Amino acid sequence: MLNKKSLPTSQAPRARELHLGSPTMKMRQLAPFAFALLFACAHINESPMPPPRNVPSAGAGFELALYQSTGVRFQSGTDVQLVYNGAIFGALTRAIRGAKTSINIVIYVWQPGEPSDAVIAAIEERTRAGVACRVMVDPVGSTPAFQRDVEPRLLSAHCDVRRFRPVHATHFMGSALSRNHRKIVILDGAVGFTGGFGIAKEWIGEGLAKDNWRDTSARIEGAVVSALQVAFAENWQEAGGPLLPASDFPEAGGESGKTRAAFVASSVQVGPSNADRLTQLALACAHKRLWIANAYFVPPEGILQILEEKARAGVDVRVLVPGPIDDEPAILPGQRSSYPRLIEAGVKVFEYQPAMLHAKTMVIDDSLSILGSMNLDPLSLNRLEEGSLVLLDPGLNENLAQHYEADLTHSKGMTLHSEEIPGFWGNLSRKAFGWLGDAPGR
Repeated sequence: MLNKKSLPTSQAPRARELHLGSPTMKMRQLAPFAFALLFACAHINESPMPPPRNVPSAGAGFELALYQSTGVRFQSGTDVQLVYNGAIFGALTRAIRGAKTSINIVIYVWQPGEPSDAVIAAIEERTRAGVACRVMVDPVGSTPAFQRDVEPRLLSAHCDVRRFRPVHATHFMGSALSRNHRKIVILDGAVGFTGGFGIAKEWIGEGLAKDNWRDTSARIEGAVVSALQVAFAENWQEAGGPLLPASDFPEAGGESGKTRAAFVASSVQVGPSNADRLTQLALACAHKRLWIANAYFVPPEGILQILEEKARAGVDVRVLVPGPIDDEPAILPGQRSSYPRLIEAGVKVFEYQPAMLHAKTMVIDDSLSILGSMNLDPLSLNRLEEGSLVLLDPGLNENLAQHYEADLTHSKGMTLHSEEIPGFWGNLSRKAFGWLGDAPGR
């Protein structure tokens, strides 16, 4: 079994996120080599449906398109506060300390350390006052260190702790790949958090140093929080937890803010997932700008084609991805193999330089924004439990755009002659990952 201590520093954070000793991590590292030759002539995974056309990026038209595509309706009167990088821990602990009835958490990465200590201290304070606490982690994302050092403290604080889909050797492929990648915290059914964060030291700081990841999350109040709670409840029941009480689904008490928001949960299924549907819809509706930041960028052929079409049609298409500091370097060749075709079509591609870029955001035209846990790779689009917050708000759109432009000042623009662009093995790597995450029923 591989030991994360023997790895270069740039690989160590992913050991925490995907548990390097786990079967999944080994598959994602070895996929380009074990499967590339076997599947080199196979197609890269494609959506089983054509992309939508003539979709507006704002107003009732987009809201109707989202509802038809995913079954999710927008909610009015939402208060959304964007939370960047390590500020997530202060926001989380303040909200937890304000909980009166329940604390519900589903998280992919939870590791011992300073952020964990702060979160647990806030939880302990509230459970002593009688607040219910439910915690669900993914056993692939949260390594044995969680079970050894974190779980006992949560149990001592009277939290109900459960693991989502333990990996079984008897059905390895399904259990190892269909993980819970969501990052959701809900307090009293009224305040929610989602984004790209984990509870681990990599998320401390400002995303400008090698060991401090760059990420984007959100604090949410309003009726849309019930959708986060439902996503938690569905996973909780699958993990053996009981139904949540009525108090976890309070009646909306008026408008908390001015943002129209929707939360799109996605799970593995036959045919296109909600993650796939939302992604295609979001890309198709861009008419002026489409600024993407994403941690694991190995999109299927159909998504690459939409990006090319939009750039050729005059849309300002930008893609910001990890650069030399990447916690999963096995994905880099596949990511970089798409650069030439995108650049030739007019897409501007940038690699973030000072830290691991872990954000998953889209800034579309002047009003629409998306953030959450979803990566643009076949696993997120097809097999993982994911969640995305969809926002219609010009102010939040501009806020994300300003941070995006600030990130570009710490990034390197790619050209057709960039030394980072791989050759033969990069294309094979992308094909292998496409097969690895291919959706059931395709």
